[in-house]
Amino acid sequence: MRVYTYGDKNNRSIMLIPGTCCHYLKTFGEVIPLLSDRYYVNVVSFTGFDENAGGSETFISEEDECKRIEDYIIEKLGGSVDAVYGCSLGGSFVGLMIQRKRVHIGCGIIGSSDMDQAGVLTATIQSRIVTPMLYKIMQTGELPRILRKRMEKNQSEYMDKMLGLFGVGSNDMRFVSKKSIYNQFYTDLITPLDDGISAEGTTICVFYARKMGGKYIDRYKKYFKNPVIIEQDMQHEELLACYPKDWTALVDDCVRKYCI
Repeated sequence: MRVYTYGDKNNRSIMLIPGTCCHYLKTFGEVIPLLSDRYYVNVVSFTGFDENAGGSETFISEEDECKRIEDYIIEKLGGSVDAVYGCSLGGSFVGLMIQRKRVHIGCGIIGSSDMDQAGVLTATIQSRIVTPMLYKIMQTGELPRILRKRMEKNQSEYMDKMLGLFGVGSNDMRFVSKKSIYNQFYTDLITPLDDGISAEGTTICVFYARKMGGKYIDRYKKYFKNPVIIEQDMQHEELLACYPKDWTALVDDCVRKYCI
């Protein structure tokens, strides 16, 4: 796991955590310049998904990676970070860190995460189906034919942006191993979040994308105690992917209001 930093260390600190099998710059490349003039930006690059390791590292588990992130916060940020934004899978990391209480987070922002949970059997089946598809995408930069035909019917700027997070359109993620993909996908499904997560001095904000469906707001209210729900008439992570300036303004607003 690596963390790339931008901006002045004397500014308020913000950490950005990417989504499932996503490259840190493909996810946050457009918003880093919008944040770094007033925040000390710390961007997580997952173990096994960082090209600077030369393919020598493997993602082990969500809990292992969470500990690595916490250790970084303790060592480099004095055990406390003003705000953390978790994109998709990254939202599970935000919830897990608040639940574990090893570090202090002033404002934890959940980025329209699905918070899916599954038993071992179901998680194994799903992971065995998804892993070969994602691996092929990262090796070739192209969608498998069966997915390509389906996506062509729903072509949009949003879809192009989301597919780009997984390396569609390039083959610069060829270094990612099947094992890293499988372990990240599988352990996210089986790593439990408690109900009613809260921590003293921490506000949890959720960017709720209504087009994902009503069941997700029920999950957020289940897993988090008194979350601040910020609704958007959008799809999963559409605000970050397609409207970086609006996303940045909303993150700023959360930090101003809720980060003590």
